[in-house]
Amino acid sequence: MEGRHLSLVIASAASKGGKHTQAWDNYADLPDRVQVPLRKYARISDEEIEMRYVYENNNPELVFVMDDTIVKGIDILRGMKKGGTLVVNSKRSPDELLALIPNKDLLKSFVTVDATGIIGGSGLDSVDFMGSEGGTEAVSVAVGLAAPLVGAATKVCDQFTLENAVAAAGNKGAVKEGAKTAVVKNL
Repeated sequence: MEGRHLSLVIASAASKGGKHTQAWDNYADLPDRVQVPLRKYARISDEEIEMRYVYENNNPELVFVMDDTIVKGIDILRGMKKGGTLVVNSKRSPDELLALIPNKDLLKSFVTVDATGIIGGSGLDSVDFMGSEGGTEAVSVAVGLAAPLVGAATKVCDQFTLENAVAAAGNKGAVKEGAKTAVVKNL
């Protein structure tokens, strides 16, 4: 749910800035599971998106990791070309996390933010299971971890502004706090 909210709020914030956007799930990862690694995508373009039915991004430019424990065990930068950005929910230092990433040479910038600390927990208390059969949208988009993570991304991403991210998110204070407390390391 948090990944879906993150991709939706990014697309919404960029759209508010006049960009063409699309947000979608990787359906191969989508079975009704909670707290497992999966991929969600947001596509942002200055021009009309013609290939709207391509459901995977093989070359991400901006990657978010909501749980820093997977930084060591999964190729989180898979497919990224040199010059990308990584945003990680962590209270650890950027240098400590970078030591665990084997292909960190792909990164132009690395951002950490204690999203869990900002929202006061894992965000699972706001899970709505909208993607599950019979599920309904019970909460606003980006009230949990997605809010401070998108705020942190505004420090390094020129595709959407902090103001538009705040407008698109349910937890406006967490977006602002994520932007304020994010630690940016340019590589």
